[in-house]
Amino acid sequence: MAAIITGIIGIATAITIVILIRRDHLNVRYGLWWMVAASMFALLGLFPAFFDSIAVYLGIAYPPVLALTIGLVVLVIKILLMDIERSRSAVQLQRLTQRIALLEADLIEMRGQSETANRPSDHGELDDTHHK
Repeated sequence: MAAIITGIIGIATAITIVILIRRDHLNVRYGLWWMVAASMFALLGLFPAFFDSIAVYLGIAYPPVLALTIGLVVLVIKILLMDIERSRSAVQLQRLTQRIALLEADLIEMRGQSETANRPSDHGELDDTHHK
């Protein structure tokens, strides 16, 4: 019974991931990882003997340890990739912030130059509108 429930959970997870990707709630790149996880749930649930035979072939005395080990390795890889992506995003955000600060400084400088160029001079000269 547990195998059927695990298989149903895997299939339901895969369907949910596809829906999230189609609605743009989940990036395809991240969705692929979750599809692999959902597929593993479904395979483990629907074909537990397959994993048991692989575990016996590898010399693992207690076959469920293989599934847990694979799951742990996949989670560690996923966390590592998330940290790499977060680090890239942080560097990109810092660079964009610096660029915006430089552009704001240039804008303030240009506004200052524009205001001084449009200001009438104080040398006693009047505008052409005052001569008429």
